[in-house]
Amino acid sequence: MNRQTIDDALAAMRGLFPETPLQLNDHLSARYGAEIWLKREDLSPVRSYKIRGAFNFLRKAIGKGGTGQTFVCASAGNHAQGFAYVCRHFGVRGTVFMPVTTPQQKIEKTRIFGAGFIEIKLFGDFFDQCYKAARDHAEATGAMMVPPFDHPDIIEGQATVAAEILAQLPDGSVPDLVIIPVGGGGLSSGVTGYLAGTVVREGFTFCEPEGAPSLKRALEAGGPVTLSKVDNFVDGAAVARIGDLNFAALSTFSPDQVMTIPENAICVSMIEMLNIEGVVLEPAGALSIAALAQMPAERLKGKRVVAIVSGGNFDFERLPDVKERAMRHSGLKKYFILRLAQRPGALKDFLNLLGPEDDIARFEYLKKSARNFGSILIGIETAKPENFGRLTEAFEAAGLGYQDITENEILSSLII
Repeated sequence: MNRQTIDDALAAMRGLFPETPLQLNDHLSARYGAEIWLKREDLSPVRSYKIRGAFNFLRKAIGKGGTGQTFVCASAGNHAQGFAYVCRHFGVRGTVFMPVTTPQQKIEKTRIFGAGFIEIKLFGDFFDQCYKAARDHAEATGAMMVPPFDHPDIIEGQATVAAEILAQLPDGSVPDLVIIPVGGGGLSSGVTGYLAGTVVREGFTFCEPEGAPSLKRALEAGGPVTLSKVDNFVDGAAVARIGDLNFAALSTFSPDQVMTIPENAICVSMIEMLNIEGVVLEPAGALSIAALAQMPAERLKGKRVVAIVSGGNFDFERLPDVKERAMRHSGLKKYFILRLAQRPGALKDFLNLLGPEDDIARFEYLKKSARNFGSILIGIETAKPENFGRLTEAFEAAGLGYQDITENEILSSLII
């Protein structure tokens, strides 16, 4: 990777937006006994790093073909918003294809960023259908497709994140560890390429959502593979297949350098950053922070760590679900199915088993499973995880039939 062309891209980018901050986070630094620096890509004009790759792609394309060229992309999130913002900046026409299921808030944000220079087309229920429609449109109209990650100019644009990091660290210092969230691989291939020879190869850690480990599976297989199933909760990084060019740039790294982070653990970091730091992050934006909690203490202690915060486009309608997931992961909320006797006073006896820090968050009579017993769904929140040990002991001592369904995906998806 040519550092000079990346530095040139960065210089051109300053005409669009200022550098995003690199902030030493006192809270995380104290917790892990390290210097934890957060590269705040959530503070770009479109609240993600995606504006960088889109800018560099269009800058080069316009330089080659003039301003008469039209462009098209397929995205339901950050890539669409970055694309729209850049189309307005250059004064070129663009078309954004989004699935019909895209939340209205994201559609409106993209339209605002495009400010009359983009047209939004809703097509298909799933991204693959939407992406095919965008490609068909490009072939039919001569518009140029702007890919989200698998293109040299996109990678070069994302690499400007690394150029800023080196310039922003104090006294010309170098990170001991760089934590990079991974979706399609544009950011990770760009950052590692720019920092090669400056940060040792073992100094890179990649993090993916547990439900979409496209890089880890590719490194294990020796080539890109298409995941048969993807959990879309971390929508900014839920990619079924790593980009071909991106994998080529990352292929010499070890699968052991890729951490897969449970979706519920990511929610813990999102809630913590919101409550303690007042920082709003989307699930993909919290990946690198969530990775810190999964690392051995010795991996962090005394080190200078840069965690790239990739985005903050969060729809607050999702907050109750995020809080729910965070509490379950932290052991502060559990769901039980109780077999409760159908007699006067049975419910009062059960309530007397609860401790002073236990609170009923949900209570639902499911069905009468026998003449003298009924099944009840109950959700309980508590202040400390160890309280559930005492509570289940009390259930057993009272002879109360119960089943903990908190981690039972099938049951919880049906009735919670």
